[in-house]
Amino acid sequence: MVSFFLRLAEKNIAVRVNFQSTLDFCREYLTDDTDPDAELEITLGDIASERIKAARERELEGLPPYDFSAQYLETLALYRKIASALIDFDTFLFHGSALSMDGRAYIFTAKSGTGKSTHAAIWRRVFGERVVMINDDKPLIKIKDGAAYVYGTPWCGKHGLGTNASAPLSSIAIIERAEHNSISPCPPSQAIVQLYNQAYRIPDKDKLSRTLAILDKLRSTVGVYVLKCNMDDTAAEVAYATMKGSPEVSSATMKGNPELTCATMKGSHEVASATMKGNGK
Repeated sequence: MVSFFLRLAEKNIAVRVNFQSTLDFCREYLTDDTDPDAELEITLGDIASERIKAARERELEGLPPYDFSAQYLETLALYRKIASALIDFDTFLFHGSALSMDGRAYIFTAKSGTGKSTHAAIWRRVFGERVVMINDDKPLIKIKDGAAYVYGTPWCGKHGLGTNASAPLSSIAIIERAEHNSISPCPPSQAIVQLYNQAYRIPDKDKLSRTLAILDKLRSTVGVYVLKCNMDDTAAEVAYATMKGSPEVSSATMKGNPELTCATMKGSHEVASATMKGNGK
C-alpha cells in the first residue's frame, strides 16, 4: 500500500491506496500535515466496483466496452470516497468548470457536452491573464462563515485545466445553448434541482440530507443564473456583466416566503430519490 496526506478544501485527508501513480496524480495537493480530519483507504474491491460501474455506464450510453486500467479506476474510487467524507464538513464535489477572475470565482455547469468548458475557454480568451482556472470539471464547494468558496481538486477534466487554488464564489451559471446570448436569475425552486443534479450524489440517506441542506445554503448565498449563449466572445461579456453583480439575487427572491425552502427541499428529495438509483454521479 502507498500512504500519503492530501489537503483539500482546508481539510487534511490521510489516504492509503494501491498504486504509486495515484500519489503522483494527487501530487499538487499533498501536505506535510499528518493530523487528519478524515482517513480513507482504497481497496481492490473498490477498484472492482468502479470497473463494474464504468461498464454499466458505457452500456447505458451505447458505447463499446473499454478496459480501464486499475490505476485509473483507483483515482475514481478515491474521489468518490473523498466526496463522501467532505460532506460532513459542509463541502461537496460539483460537476462544473470553475475559474477565478479579479479574486472572485465563477462556475459554469451543464449537462456533459453542452459547452461549460468551452464557455470557460471564452472567458480566458476575452479576459486574458485576469482569469485563473481553478478546476475544469470537479471543483469542491464549501460553505464557511455564511459564504461559499471554491477549491481545486486533482480531478480537473480531460484537458487537465486546474490549479491548487481557492476563491470566494460569486455566482453559478447553468448553461444552455442558444442562438443569442442572454442571462437571467434561475428561480429558486428550479435552482436547487439544477444544482443537485450537478452535485456528486451519495447513495446514503443522511449524506443526501446533508447535501441538500448545503445546497440550500449555497442557493441563498450566491447568484444562480440561467445563461443562454452561443460560443462567440460576446457570450463571456454578457455573462460577466451580470454574474459579477450582487450575489443576493437568489436570496432576494425568497424573502417573505419562509415556506419556499421546505417545499423546494421536499421536491428535491423526490428528485434525488429518482436520480440516486445506482451509484449516483
